[in-house]
Amino acid sequence: MNPSQDPHSTDSRLTKLEIQASFTEDLLDKLDQIITRQQDQIDRLTREVHFLRRQTPDEGSQPQRNLRDELPPHY
Repeated sequence: MNPSQDPHSTDSRLTKLEIQASFTEDLLDKLDQIITRQQDQIDRLTREVHFLRRQTPDEGSQPQRNLRDELPPHY
């Protein structure tokens, strides 16, 4: 009998492929969860950056400050 036609060899190969497919599916699920968490974090950080930008004054609306004007009184 040809080894490639051996039913035990075919069953063994099929079992190995099923195990690999199972591990691959598990890995894909884990990676999907990681990507989802990362996207949530990116969205949250983007909102935070927008919020902080709204709180800081525009550079164009503020007059240029001279550090000499801010010297303490004892100078």
